[in-house]
Amino acid sequence: MALLDDYKYFLSLEKGMSRNTVSSYCSDVEDFLSRGNDPLSVTQEGIISYLSSREISKRSQARLLSSLRSLFGYLVMENLRKDNPCDGIETPKIGRYLPEVLSVEEVEAVLDSVNTSTWSGLRDRAILEVLYGCGLRVGEVTTLKISDLFLGEGFVRVIGKGNKQRIVPIGEIATSAVNAYLSERIAPQEGYDDVLFLNKYGKPLSRISVFNMVKTQAMLAGIHKEISPHTFRHSFATHLIENGADLRVVQEMLGHESILTTEIYTHIESSTWQKAVMDHHPRG
Repeated sequence: MALLDDYKYFLSLEKGMSRNTVSSYCSDVEDFLSRGNDPLSVTQEGIISYLSSREISKRSQARLLSSLRSLFGYLVMENLRKDNPCDGIETPKIGRYLPEVLSVEEVEAVLDSVNTSTWSGLRDRAILEVLYGCGLRVGEVTTLKISDLFLGEGFVRVIGKGNKQRIVPIGEIATSAVNAYLSERIAPQEGYDDVLFLNKYGKPLSRISVFNMVKTQAMLAGIHKEISPHTFRHSFATHLIENGADLRVVQEMLGHESILTTEIYTHIESSTWQKAVMDHHPRG
């Protein structure tokens, strides 16, 4: 439909939004339109009725409202409407998202579940050690280069979001795992000599392959939490803070732009001791 195409063009080219954000906004708008809502005449009451009819979480409602507010802002700008019917609709209040975290024992169980008798097992063990030992994002792990490794000096160079570089310490256990993998690493295809983690074809390992590997190892370890590669990053940060690491240091290691993003891990730690207090307090 023309309206959706024009809106998508506006978001991607004029607003400069990422492909994922554009896709998310357009998916929300498409659902809104598919339910018979006329974007040129719908009222605030119609928006509220639509939101109320959706059996979704407050977080999803907030995102949906944001998408619709953006759409109607675009229509007002294009003189297709005089008002934004989302104005005055209060965004649902949502609690701060606390990501799933593994205990130290659960992390060790996942690591120990890897069969290191094969080159791919050594690779998977090294990936898990780097995810947890350095707190990297899955995309940072899959694009890690051998030339980014300074194992003798105890650090790796990471290319993070926005192509920004940061230096992250790497411990002896993760270093040993990486060296063990490198000694058995499959021959790379032409052009991929410097890529650290390769698939069986000698090409860069994909993000989805790492996701699947983590799911498999968690299952083998008997971990029933819903985890992903990012869970190891969350666990890395939480365990550092639990053991007294400075928040600014953790921020630097994670590559967070704002300290506010890193503060989520202080809330995770707080929720841990809060539960311990409530479990043992006579008035809990």
